[in-house]
Amino acid sequence: VECSSVAEALAAAGAGADIILLDNLAPKELHAAAAQVKAAHPGVTVEASGGIVLGTLPQFLGPHIDVVSMGCLTHSAPALDFALRV
Repeated sequence: VECSSVAEALAAAGAGADIILLDNLAPKELHAAAAQVKAAHPGVTVEASGGIVLGTLPQFLGPHIDVVSMGCLTHSAPALDFALRV
């Protein structure tokens, strides 16, 4: 379930969500929310997403974050022009 606040995340986990995606949170807010979700629901997978790029990735890694999604890997990938002749 995609959540944009700790209240939404706790409600979703309490309702039975297996994976909580914390979207577009600043690193400090993200880690606090993830810690609260894991404390209340230890079996839930917590995913960080939204605006994360390779340069800021270390800020989003932490003990309560299980998965990180980075859209930049696909939507910002440079094009490659090549040909294959057989």
